[in-house]
Amino acid sequence: MNKPLVGALLSVLILGAGVAPAAASTATSPDEAGVRVKAVTFAGTVALSNCSGSVVRTPSSQPGDPALVLSNGHCLETGFPDPGEVVLNRSSTRSFTLLNAAGSGVGTLRASKIAYGTMTDTDVSLYQLTRTYAQIESSYGIKALELDTARPTQGRAITVASGYWKRTYSCAVDGFAYRLKEGAWTWKDSVRYTSACRTIGGTSGSPVIDDATGKVVAVNNTGNEDGQRCTDNNPCEVAENGTVTVREGINYAQQTYTLVPCIGAGSQIDLNRSGCTLPKP
Repeated sequence: MNKPLVGALLSVLILGAGVAPAAASTATSPDEAGVRVKAVTFAGTVALSNCSGSVVRTPSSQPGDPALVLSNGHCLETGFPDPGEVVLNRSSTRSFTLLNAAGSGVGTLRASKIAYGTMTDTDVSLYQLTRTYAQIESSYGIKALELDTARPTQGRAITVASGYWKRTYSCAVDGFAYRLKEGAWTWKDSVRYTSACRTIGGTSGSPVIDDATGKVVAVNNTGNEDGQRCTDNNPCEVAENGTVTVREGINYAQQTYTLVPCIGAGSQIDLNRSGCTLPKP
């Protein structure tokens, strides 16, 4: 995992030496193909005590719904969920620092519960907040990021926006890992970045944003640090035929379009909704 806190400072010193925090984009600009892309800023991202995250909504979310914060399952304050474990509607008072477009903290948001969390098949957590989307926008002028309903596309330009480090990483979707195995955990259909996204400890839980749409397509979670095979902090790709591939220095994310069918009215997680394939308790 792009591990939280422990080793995070060392990682940034090693991998990010001499690199200043990225300045947030402020205007729409053309990519290399000349296509106009949306500016990706830090607005709507959050900093956790040990990870990154973002305030997210579905296309059908209503202003009066309790807001949701997206991060990783391995960022839960309760510790890493065991393989096969699903956390559902567990009380939480965790706090999050909400960032504006420039990456400055503008307020503190608080959870009412861990709506969902797991490290099985995916590495994701969703916190339900005590404030609604409308209340957050009214207080801070910040809108939630929208979860894309479609699977990300190979070759698309993406930005990983870390609220913890207030840094962005720009690259593209290089491809997909049929299975991504790291220690005791296995994740399905993971997004593999091109080499430009050198994410580090503390970037776990960062939203992965499609530059062309501004929508969240994945959540950043891990990378192979030392070239080891399928160990902690050294995930390996396992193909459908069982072939194992190790890509040292390459980082990964978990797709988020699969979350959308599981989020019902009032931001409630309903694992029995049509189209919901998230693991159940």
